[in-house]
Amino acid sequence: MPTVVISKNIHVGPGKEHRSIRAALLSAKDGDTIFVYHSLYKEGNIIINKKITMIGVDYPVIDGDKKFEVVSIKSDNVIFRGFQVQNSGYGSLNDLGGIKVYDAGNIIIENNILENNFFSIYINFGKNILIKNNKIRAYGIEEQQIGNGIHCWKSDSLQIIGNHIQGHRDGIYFEFVTHSIIWRNVSRFNIRYGLHFMFSNDDAYINNVFDGNGAGVAVMYTKKVTMYNNTFKNSTGDASYGILLKEISDAEIVGNRFLSNTSALFLEGANRIMIKKNVFLNNGWGLKIQANCMENVISQNNFIGNTFDVSTNGSLVLNKFDKNYWDKYEGYDLDKDMYGDIPFHPLNVYSFIIENNPIAMLLFRSFMVTLLEKTEKLIPSITPEDFRDDHPLLKAYSL
Repeated sequence: MPTVVISKNIHVGPGKEHRSIRAALLSAKDGDTIFVYHSLYKEGNIIINKKITMIGVDYPVIDGDKKFEVVSIKSDNVIFRGFQVQNSGYGSLNDLGGIKVYDAGNIIIENNILENNFFSIYINFGKNILIKNNKIRAYGIEEQQIGNGIHCWKSDSLQIIGNHIQGHRDGIYFEFVTHSIIWRNVSRFNIRYGLHFMFSNDDAYINNVFDGNGAGVAVMYTKKVTMYNNTFKNSTGDASYGILLKEISDAEIVGNRFLSNTSALFLEGANRIMIKKNVFLNNGWGLKIQANCMENVISQNNFIGNTFDVSTNGSLVLNKFDKNYWDKYEGYDLDKDMYGDIPFHPLNVYSFIIENNPIAMLLFRSFMVTLLEKTEKLIPSITPEDFRDDHPLLKAYSL
């Protein structure tokens, strides 16, 4: 005869069958659902090691008292929804989390509020995990004193969807994470990166907003990444970028908006990247592309209102610029095909000098620089001849 498993509902809260979450977990069996009603629960480290569903009613508060990891998930097939998790402990050796998953899969963490935790959500060796519609906030001042908002380590098939993250070291952190998607998140005012991404392949970032983060977004040591329709804005400072791409290959950056960053997009050791249909608006530098970058295609982008559209640190040109709109282009279109009849050289000689001698920025808007720019137009061979767009668009794309 087959065994019939009957799941049950367990209720926790004032006046309910259990007064504590720990007691409810002790009595629960695989498949049960625990309803936790609004109250304040200070029970140290709560460990979920059974295949259960935990539902918070009216956002009950689970408080780590600034001493403990608050919720530890150590079983597959867990749903954790509708709680306020706050005040985890701080660990200089242990990465204590508000919610931490240990070597488990088929987990759903959604519609929670995470407040003032060291690491808010931490995924360690996870698979098939959905992290959705959580509101995550911390109050970090220095990098060393706060962890990341959503931290994912050696995991696969994650979905990070619709979360709001603020005040952590990095908003979202991926390391050795594959086949995962980051979609519709807002990562704002984090100390270092809105998104920090290393050694992670075959992932996608779509429709996210990264706003006002200390150093912007960093994607490093990676291949086969797609970044579509994101907004990168207000990352300002000496070492701040909309996106920093370092040692990555075979990626697509399409349909993104880079607004008011010190450097919108910085490429170092980046190869075979398609940079297409993006808007670079009101940045200090639109695109910084180092001489060790090869076979990248920069096409059909709008460069508008940037102090410098493009800069590089060498004379070797192994990348292709084609059919972009440059608001600094002063050419003509006699054949009326909407493309300029003469190529545009986006590399300003002064930006080339600054890249190799940053102190030269002190001369910005000086008579000497103005004279240099006028000389460049008469003698364009000062900058690399191959650094050009042969088909500059006369009118900005509607992107």
